[in-house]
Amino acid sequence: MAQAAATARTVDNRFWYSYAHWRAGTHRGTAALDGARPGLVIDAPAGHTEYTDPHTAKKGTWEYAVWTSPVHRCGVPGTEAIASWNAHTPAGTWIQIELRATYGSGATTPWYVMGRWASGDGDIRRTSVDGQTDGSSTVWTDTLAVDAPAKANGVRIAHWQLRLTLHRRPGAAQGPTVWLAGAMVSDVPDRFTVPASVPSRQAHELKVPRYSQEVHKGRYPQYDNGGEAWCSPTSSQMAIEYWGRKPAAGDLAWVDSRYPDPQVCHAARSTYDSAYKGCGNWPFNAAYAATYPDLAGVVTRLRSLADLEALVRSGIPVITSQSFRAEELTGAGYGTAGHLMIVVGFTASGDVVANDPNSPDDTAVRRVYERREWENAWLRTKRHNSAGKVASGSGGVCYLYAPARPSVIQLAALRAVGVL
Repeated sequence: MAQAAATARTVDNRFWYSYAHWRAGTHRGTAALDGARPGLVIDAPAGHTEYTDPHTAKKGTWEYAVWTSPVHRCGVPGTEAIASWNAHTPAGTWIQIELRATYGSGATTPWYVMGRWASGDGDIRRTSVDGQTDGSSTVWTDTLAVDAPAKANGVRIAHWQLRLTLHRRPGAAQGPTVWLAGAMVSDVPDRFTVPASVPSRQAHELKVPRYSQEVHKGRYPQYDNGGEAWCSPTSSQMAIEYWGRKPAAGDLAWVDSRYPDPQVCHAARSTYDSAYKGCGNWPFNAAYAATYPDLAGVVTRLRSLADLEALVRSGIPVITSQSFRAEELTGAGYGTAGHLMIVVGFTASGDVVANDPNSPDDTAVRRVYERREWENAWLRTKRHNSAGKVASGSGGVCYLYAPARPSVIQLAALRAVGVL
């Protein structure tokens, strides 16, 4: 019974990325682009709009076009939704991502802004829009959450749509291209512990570069108070470089030449959310990864450590979010209310091999964590913090970065965990 509960479906993913996907939905000035990597582009602008950046007070006029997805019926009665998108936004362009949910009652939310995004920061400041609410659900940075999911006969998300608005400077020849967009909706039950998964007993470890966030402590404090807080972009950069991608020399020209691993500084700047005032916005990290050639990134939840292990065996490292007290994860040496690391392998006994950026230097990044402790810290939704109060856990949130055209083995693993 416990194992059945652990593997019951609690997550529903829907992503649009093919030419047929982009042709579907409703177009207002957009068009589907065919080719090696299909996408959505501006065909003929639907109109002009003015946008005043709340973080710079900079006002500008933009041409725009809009694509609205088909309605997606959730495979689970959702209590949370997290959007993902992959796009190319050259200078003078940006995109807005919105999500509208329909509850089981038939009532519909407003169009919630899930992000205003560009890969650079020269035109607009990348931002979430916190605190949007209709009295039944609220947007908290990167997550649309039902307000009272534990209530008897509580509200649940039954259907949802995305709306993408593509912007460019008036008269510009080039606009943004969106390669992937969608969302993960979940209904993970409240739990302080999770049933133990069965390890494969097959030792496997991927050769993922190792970067410490701590070596950047105090650097570029305008981005989340400096490197000590850069667990998310540091983990993202490790995964990006595992796939053989790196920023060009010109992208790093702004970084002080005395600093090691300048690409980590670049990742922090490229994931910074000006409203959240941090680099830990989940979809912003996945979108940053996808700015590299033929790389895709999404945010999702996995059901079990066995699912994660299958992905690693297929060659896909997994970036995970977890919270724990220092005594709950042997060998960590710290406690955290929220931390990202990248799982790169498993020992023969099933313990977790992770590149943990919360390490004093790059050589100390590789860690081996006891399977049962790590699994519980990652998958639970409730925990007791150091003050003894009930706090939240991520419920299995992870970033998955993989080639836009994955191998047959990787494709099978992604399908098995419900991402494709």
